[in-house]
Amino acid sequence: MPRHLAGTQAAPLSVAIRWPAEAIWQQVEPLLPGFTVEVLPELDSTNSELMRRVRAGRTDPVLLVAERQTAGRGRLGRNWHGEAGASLTFSLGLSLAGADWSGLSLAVGASIAESLDPAVQLKWPNDLWLRDRKLGGILIETASFGEGSAGGGRYAVVGVGLNIAPRPAQGLSTPPAAVAELDPDADAGSTLLRLAGPLVLALQAFEQFGFAPFQARFQARDALRDRPVTLSDGTTGTAHGVTEVGSLLVHTAAGMQAISSSEVSVRPAGASSPRS
Repeated sequence: MPRHLAGTQAAPLSVAIRWPAEAIWQQVEPLLPGFTVEVLPELDSTNSELMRRVRAGRTDPVLLVAERQTAGRGRLGRNWHGEAGASLTFSLGLSLAGADWSGLSLAVGASIAESLDPAVQLKWPNDLWLRDRKLGGILIETASFGEGSAGGGRYAVVGVGLNIAPRPAQGLSTPPAAVAELDPDADAGSTLLRLAGPLVLALQAFEQFGFAPFQARFQARDALRDRPVTLSDGTTGTAHGVTEVGSLLVHTAAGMQAISSSEVSVRPAGASSPRS
């Protein structure tokens, strides 16, 4: 059932946020029996909290929302702070038994982008872009649980951060975009309602079929395709989409290379390194 819980420290809210927790629960619970929705006024990180819970043996499916996030984490340890009303920060935790986890962040990105707007693009491996500005990011973490967990008992925590309202660009290496540019009436609650159900369906499809069915969906929104890119080791080339397991194809002077997200970060050539 939905739960609107008090946090250890109440957030100083400047706006009253209406969370459609009941509507989300009704959408998702038939897909994930035992599913709950929790909304906390303040939290260090929704991902960190769910990882703490799974280590304590709590593996029920849950959507955890923080109205204000004080120590959110992005890829490669970068910070992601969420302010009440101006951002949407949430993590979806559920058990998944996929045979191959390659490309999961790309599949999540495709689902979220499709739920938001045709103009939203995907910057490999885990960012949502709007006209070359960062709209949001995805952070996925997993943990084994239970006896014999090596056989497939894993809990996935899918963290998402989106800018709802415009935010200052100072201190950011990639200019920010906001959901409000796409829909002036959007708020954190209505945006979450649009995302939650399709995201669960996408994760269940990924569990069964892997990334392959999402490849074309990602390619249709690929922000880097046919653009010059620079790898983190200084190698330059041209991006040519992704493989059936989600690796980025880059044509370099040494030939075509398939780059995995664990090896490098990527940015358009001539741009500063983004907050992935």
